[in-house]
Amino acid sequence: QVQLVESGGGLVQAGGSLRLSCAASRRTFSTSAMGWFRQAPGKEREFVAAISWNGGNTYYADSVKGRFTISRDNAKNTVYLQMNSLKPEDTAVYYCAADDAIGKMTVGGSADYWGKGTLVTVSS
Repeated sequence: QVQLVESGGGLVQAGGSLRLSCAASRRTFSTSAMGWFRQAPGKEREFVAAISWNGGNTYYADSVKGRFTISRDNAKNTVYLQMNSLKPEDTAVYYCAADDAIGKMTVGGSADYWGKGTLVTVSS
């Protein structure tokens, strides 16, 4: 029913930039909070960033503050993650997520809906 499809992953050098996109299948999803998580090899999935339904509030993990920016375009049912000053530690599969409550993402580290992920690899 609710589909989230990520795109934009790839290979970049340390210090470079990458822009991820997440397209939602339903226009009604514009009323939901959206977020990004990531999972590095051998590690658990972790929260990266989230944005409220109207874009008025954003939240970031400490590890990406000042480098990553989350935004959304409800008219296009699309959420973005602009990643700058990338580090090798940012290498992971990045997942798009959605939930009615943004606190479930920022505090609970979970969400009701997930995309299948897009791989970001940052080389040294």
